[in-house]
Amino acid sequence: MSLRVAFDLEETDLEYFRSIIRRAGTSASKTSEEEVVAHAEAMINEVKAAELPAFAAQRIDRVGGLIDMLQDDEWKLAGNERNNVVTALAYFADPKDVIPDDVPVLGYIDDAIMIELILRELKHEIEAFDDFRRYQREEASRNRDPNLTREDWLAAKRRELHQRMRRRRNSRSPRASGRTRVRLF
Repeated sequence: MSLRVAFDLEETDLEYFRSIIRRAGTSASKTSEEEVVAHAEAMINEVKAAELPAFAAQRIDRVGGLIDMLQDDEWKLAGNERNNVVTALAYFADPKDVIPDDVPVLGYIDDAIMIELILRELKHEIEAFDDFRRYQREEASRNRDPNLTREDWLAAKRRELHQRMRRRRNSRSPRASGRTRVRLF
């Protein structure tokens, strides 16, 4: 038997999470990207080694996807998008938690909420990266124009997806879905 728990976060609740992200951004700006990634990877490994409640386990792998986005040399994420991903990872690298993770079951609720908020905020970046990875796998096996190098055809796809990502981020309406837009970055 499972139990589904649903609740609404009010604007003041969301502001609390925004303040945490701002603090993580400040921390990230004082730390190298490599250190932030290393700390986030360590946190993921530590959490995976623990006995996780299912709701946390279902989300933690998605944080690893953010690391992959930064480390994929062919994706070449840059600018504000890269800074936003590093800031998101800085939150997970921070050992300070609203609810300490060693509190059985409940210790991961704040992390699960933050993961959901961050994934929503970085939705367009994640979708574009997922499409790029799919393209890397599928196109590598196709016969291509011998005059085009792998970098040539990947660069064209990368430009297309980066433009789409930025266009979607810039054009989204705060109330397009009928819900209040959650801005973390």
